[in-house]
Amino acid sequence: MKVDTGKHVVCAVVNKKFLDFTKLQGNDLTTANLQNNFPGLKPGDSWCLCALRWQEAHEAGCAPPIRPEATHIATLKIIDEELLQKYFLKDD
Repeated sequence: MKVDTGKHVVCAVVNKKFLDFTKLQGNDLTTANLQNNFPGLKPGDSWCLCALRWQEAHEAGCAPPIRPEATHIATLKIIDEELLQKYFLKDD
């Protein structure tokens, strides 16, 4: 089994489907946590995710798109590059 040490290496553009999914998994990214200076996320925000959480979302059919230029190469130790490429956002 691949091990994800909790490093946020996948730069994603979150959407409602993903935010709802991760909240159901016990990680509410939409609610502000002012103690930690976290404003909460809304659809369209960029956020770096743990690779295994992104992969879980993919398997559940709700992985958000990825900004490849901001995603760390270490992601490839956990997620297959061919799969990631299907989610790449294209620069305009």
